[in-house]
Amino acid sequence: MKEPTLIELTAYDPHYHHAIEELLAQLTPHPLPMSEAQLRRVVEDTASHLYLLLAAGRVVGMLTLGLYHSPTGAKGWIEDVVVHSSERGLGYGKMLVQHAIDEARKAGVAQLMLTSNPTRIAANRLYQTMGFEKKETNCYRMVL
Repeated sequence: MKEPTLIELTAYDPHYHHAIEELLAQLTPHPLPMSEAQLRRVVEDTASHLYLLLAAGRVVGMLTLGLYHSPTGAKGWIEDVVVHSSERGLGYGKMLVQHAIDEARKAGVAQLMLTSNPTRIAANRLYQTMGFEKKETNCYRMVL
């Protein structure tokens, strides 16, 4: 069996658009449709890195790594980590997160952060086993 492959999507490709929307539907209970223009903005933004995990000729997972600089140093955020429900338990989530960690290190990031819904038990356990520490802070959001 061929090993899964990780790719960074750096240009819009309609071949992947539907697969990304399908994964987003598994990530959140109320996904919004992603337009071609929105996906183009993500993949063309040099601070945003959208990684897709391919296995058996199809997209089985994805993760976004955002990199930015602030007065307190270079930082990274891991967002939108999702493995297709039919492919969970095969180590694909770990593969995606490890790739993001490696890329953040290469970019000289001082801190790598992520958030995860507390109900995602397996995901939270994975992040902790990979060295992420739970940060006691308030997380705020404003929908604009």
